[in-house]
Amino acid sequence: MAKFSELNLNPKVLKAIEEAGYESPTPIQEGAIPPALEGKDVLGIAQTGTGKTASFTLPMITMLARGRARARMPRSLVLCPTRELAAQVAENFDTYAKHVKLTKALLIGGVSFNEQDKLIDKGVDVLIATPGRLLDHFERGKLLLTGVQVMVVDEADRMLDMGFIPDIERIFSLTPFTRQTLFFSATMAPEIERITNTFLSAPVRVEVARQATTGENIKQGVVMFKGSRKDREASEKRKVLRALIDGEGEKCTNAIIFCNRKTDVDIVAKSLKKYGYDAAPIHGDLDQSQRTRTLDGFRDGTLRFLVASDVAARGLDVPSVSHVFNFDVPGHAEDYVHRIGRTGRAGRAGTAMMICVPRDEKNLADIERLVQKEIPRLDNPMKTESEDQTAAETPDAKDEKSGPSRSRSRGSRKKAAEKPVEAAAEPVAETDPSSESAGIAAPKSALPERGSRRRSSDRASGGGAAVVGMGDHLPSFIALSFEERRAD
Repeated sequence: MAKFSELNLNPKVLKAIEEAGYESPTPIQEGAIPPALEGKDVLGIAQTGTGKTASFTLPMITMLARGRARARMPRSLVLCPTRELAAQVAENFDTYAKHVKLTKALLIGGVSFNEQDKLIDKGVDVLIATPGRLLDHFERGKLLLTGVQVMVVDEADRMLDMGFIPDIERIFSLTPFTRQTLFFSATMAPEIERITNTFLSAPVRVEVARQATTGENIKQGVVMFKGSRKDREASEKRKVLRALIDGEGEKCTNAIIFCNRKTDVDIVAKSLKKYGYDAAPIHGDLDQSQRTRTLDGFRDGTLRFLVASDVAARGLDVPSVSHVFNFDVPGHAEDYVHRIGRTGRAGRAGTAMMICVPRDEKNLADIERLVQKEIPRLDNPMKTESEDQTAAETPDAKDEKSGPSRSRSRGSRKKAAEKPVEAAAEPVAETDPSSESAGIAAPKSALPERGSRRRSSDRASGGGAAVVGMGDHLPSFIALSFEERRAD
């Protein structure tokens, strides 16, 4: 395996690398750094967590060590899709450039324009920015991009997902045609390939892993879950999440829990805190200061669970994350790769678990098609309890416990109402002798009904029809036919 000392990096950069505790480059670093130092365009394709940031930071610092920046004209530009990733790149730059006199500016949302303007006015060698904030400064006339010598696009596929491609194309058009471009992505969608064909000049393609693969050191699993009722699904799903966390025990030292929607991020974080779990949310609607405090707490170990939207799927470099829980199946299959890439970093073992409800099974199939393998199914930790509850709610148990269910069908209620009548109409009790002469059997124990006297007379005139429901005592004259009454 090669050493960093063999890659023709600046001696001061090598010193900083050694102080950071690194000796050997990762495959993407070993493949991308030499052509980058030669001034060639580089197209790097590698899964998240493989060290792509250092792949462009180290050669960029080496090339910029000679020369000086002018006011409002940065010498290099690094574009990142999220604030967190931009801040991560800035931290890497500070680590590797501490022995080199280079200046930087971080242009991200949530920070005052005035402070950023002051840095740009002094002149910066490295400008690290999100596309939106960079164009805001440019349109206000505070920034010129004609002096950019090296341009880096990091996590290009995430840029595509977030709708930044038009901004990227505009920024490319504002930089010199002679610039060097370093382009990095975990996947190569057709739109990304179109941009590379348009704006990169004979790039050296460095691909160290199959596109959209997941680390072999990450243990994966998915729980197929179906709620007992639609209005209970969300709360039962959170219960499954807590059971998964508890099931991992001490192995789960810390974890990132991903949700698809910002509202669910807040709800899940609040629920975990309610049940005694040390959790905090992070998503795009929070203030930058709060997001920074939350990330710092997670990095230094004072916060155990980070509940996040996909804003945290990129740019979080916390090497010791033991678990990733996908509370929701991501809508884009590529996001699954990036989410679980937060664990198992730097060669460590990691665990990734996901909860899939029936409506997300299509997205799960897309993920398995992308990673080209089936994700192992896990037993539902709440299954035994739900089965016991179902057994306790069988019809027999319900009848013994609380009588007939309110949800009985109309037919059942009708049958229950007709039972007394059927009982009364069964074996006919003793009959009155006078009725036998008329051929009519008249029970003495039937209950009266409205209009029963009229109906019994009609039946008697028809000959031979039984009289039903006349009460405990049946006067003999009622059972007589009309002819017999006239004779009397």
